[in-house]
Amino acid sequence: MFLHSGTCFFPVKTPPGALNSVPDSAIIRPLTPPHAGSHETMPGNDSSAAKRARTPQRSPQPPRSIVIEGPLCVGKTTLARILAERLHARRIYDCEDNPFLADFYNAKPGAALRAQMYFLIERQKRLREALAVEAPGPVLSDFLMEKDRIFANLNLDDAELKLYERYYEALTADIPAPDLVIYLQAKPEILRARIAKKASRDESHIAPEYIEEVARAYEHFFFRYAASDLLVINTSDIDFVERSEDLQLLLKRLQEPVKGTQYFLPLGASE
Repeated sequence: MFLHSGTCFFPVKTPPGALNSVPDSAIIRPLTPPHAGSHETMPGNDSSAAKRARTPQRSPQPPRSIVIEGPLCVGKTTLARILAERLHARRIYDCEDNPFLADFYNAKPGAALRAQMYFLIERQKRLREALAVEAPGPVLSDFLMEKDRIFANLNLDDAELKLYERYYEALTADIPAPDLVIYLQAKPEILRARIAKKASRDESHIAPEYIEEVARAYEHFFFRYAASDLLVINTSDIDFVERSEDLQLLLKRLQEPVKGTQYFLPLGASE
C-alpha cells in the first residue's frame, strides 16, 4: 500500500484486500480526445462534488478558483508554482506534514485510517481558510478535495472506508467546487521514468503496479467528473519546464473560457 504526502507517494505493506477497493469497472478507456483540438463533454458522476454542483454557474469572467490535479509525479507542483506566479494567484498547498505517516509506513494496525483522517481534516481546513479570505486575484490549489477520497479507496479496508465516508461527507458537504480543474495525466511508463529521475529514497520503491493503479483511479474519477469546468492535459509529450513554448501555449489557452470538459494539446505534441 502507498499513501500520498505532498507531490508523491510512499510504500508500506498492503493489508489484505486493501487495493481491491477500486473495482474492475474502474479500468476504462483513457481520458484523451479523439484528435488534437477536439472538445468532448463527459457524463456526470455521483461524487459529492458533482452533487453539490450539478448545474455549475458559469460566467464569462476568468476562473477565480483553480485546481491542478493528477497522479503521482505527473507535474502538479511544478505547474502550480508556475501558474501561481504568472496568474498572481494565492496558492493552497497540499498537506506534507502528516504525523501518522511513520506508523503507516511500518504497517501498524489502524495507522492507515489515522493517516487518512489527518489528510482529510487538514485538507478541508486549508481549503476553508483560503476560501474565507476576500482578496483580489484567483486562488490556485495543489489538490482537489476529492483526491482524499480517491486514496482512501486505495488505502483503507471496507470497515475503515465506511467510517471514513461518514466523516468525509460531514466535513466537505459545503465546500464549493472550483471553477476550473486542470487534470494532468501521463502514460504509466512516463510516470515511472519521472519517478526514477527524481530518485528519492522513498519514491524509488514504488511498485509499477501501484503507479498503474493510481492512474486508473484518476482516469475513472475524471471520466465521470462534472462538478467544474475541466481542462485535460496529457503531459506525456509536454514539458512546461524545459520547453517554454508549451507553457506559453497553455497560458494563452487559459485566457480563453473552458466550458465543460476540453483538452489541451499543443501543436507539434504527439499523442
